[in-house]
Amino acid sequence: MSDLNDEVSSDKPTAFELVGGEARVRELVDRFYDLMDLEADFAGIRALHPASLDGSRDKLFWFLCGWLGGPDHYISRFGHPRLRARHLPFAIASSERDQWLRCMAWAMEDIGLPEPLRERLLGSFFETADWMRNRNG
Repeated sequence: MSDLNDEVSSDKPTAFELVGGEARVRELVDRFYDLMDLEADFAGIRALHPASLDGSRDKLFWFLCGWLGGPDHYISRFGHPRLRARHLPFAIASSERDQWLRCMAWAMEDIGLPEPLRERLLGSFFETADWMRNRNG
């Protein structure tokens, strides 16, 4: 899994800065989970989450802040993310990967991220989401 900011030099803004910092990452995460909770298209991935999404919202927010090149809130709380290991208990196939990506794409559009940034992020999200698959299909 590549770091989203590998190609960013010190004179260019990080993806975290391009998104708009913590407030915008929180807005993205909240819209993502609102859509997951409301839209039937995302029932498959919603079923993998607990009844309350509060903890999931916080963990994704903390993770994305660091992954995008901002503060490492997740690592300071839990250590290395070990994403694949943490997701192994959940059945993730192509269908779940694709639902997650569609939900995130929708959320990015809804909060008004510019299209070039959305495309860049979606490419990186795809690499990570595809790596999370642990079931055939």
